Amino acid sequence: MKTILHVSKYYYPDLGGIETVAMYLAEGLSEYQNVVICFANDNKYHEDEVHGVKIYRVPVNFSFMSQDVAFSYYKILRQLTKQYQPAFCHVHCPNPFVYPLVCACVEKTTKVVLHWHSDILSKGLMYPIIRPFENAILKRADIIVSTSPNYIPFSKPLNKYPQKIRVAQNGLITDNFVLQPGDDEKIALLKEKYQGKKIIFFCGRHIPYKGIDNLIKADTFIHGDCVILIGGSGPIDDELKAIPCSERVYFLGRLPDDDLRQYLHAADIFAFPSNTKAEAFGIALAEAMYCHCAPVCFTIQGSGVNWVSIKEETGLEVPLNDVKAFASGIDKLINNNELLKKYSDAAHQRVTQYFTKKEAIEAMRKIYKELDE
Repeated sequence: MKTILHVSKYYYPDLGGIETVAMYLAEGLSEYQNVVICFANDNKYHEDEVHGVKIYRVPVNFSFMSQDVAFSYYKILRQLTKQYQPAFCHVHCPNPFVYPLVCACVEKTTKVVLHWHSDILSKGLMYPIIRPFENAILKRADIIVSTSPNYIPFSKPLNKYPQKIRVAQNGLITDNFVLQPGDDEKIALLKEKYQGKKIIFFCGRHIPYKGIDNLIKADTFIHGDCVILIGGSGPIDDELKAIPCSERVYFLGRLPDDDLRQYLHAADIFAFPSNTKAEAFGIALAEAMYCHCAPVCFTIQGSGVNWVSIKEETGLEVPLNDVKAFASGIDKLINNNELLKKYSDAAHQRVTQYFTKKEAIEAMRKIYKELDE
């Protein structure tokens, strides 16, 4: 059995978008032996096993500009490459600290897959230092995996290697969003709490590129009878709560998984105001669509958001940062139940067909079969 060595920044039970992708690929590509190297979140070295996958967690010495640095990483990576002699090394990007280490440790006979979740963004003066290592790992790669076709034309690093690029979408773990016993009653209570008004819902980390300020500002221009529910939390909470808005805007804070599922199923419209390509894919968007929420989002050049949701097929898409157009899109769905149902049903169908964990694993399986030929 051939071995895939997965290089992920962190791994379950640490949670995050990349961590979720790394986990379902390591568990789903079961025709291979899957081994993971990642950082430890407690500054201690660990070897453990998660659902049959061996994990090696390397202690972090310090972090600089969101990048973890581990002095023992090279030694451990070198040991693993000798011990397992992996046929493939699957590197989840961005994680620039590991790029030169992979180039130094991985044998030439090992095929390298770069899973390009995002370009390195907002690194300022650091990027010129990082760029040579990024170029080296891109040159070393046998395959570069983009999570959407939309991202590729607008990524300068990827533009140099068009022949290496393949697309493998991110996948939703649908079990987390299937209605559970007792959900119907709680959803009914939510609808009653908000007096049967249309529910406009957002949930995500409160950081600038999520564009939550645009949603709050849109409140002034939304004429339909609705409530605007904002879930999640983050470093700009205070800034967002200081934006003038009406009493129909509610900040819910961070929602437990069960509550999130219930809110998504209770909601009518998912407001997704992300406004930069830092939102490379939009897994929260896919989650909402799976729960029959019709989305309203911005056109974002170089983002997979507008591939996950198709304009005027699964939801509405309006010009970037146009708050009035965003409000108008929400009003259009509030006032047209037939269109709202059409989009919400199509949204669920699109995610079910293309963006489940099963479909994502199968897309990656085809890439590995290509490498194996």
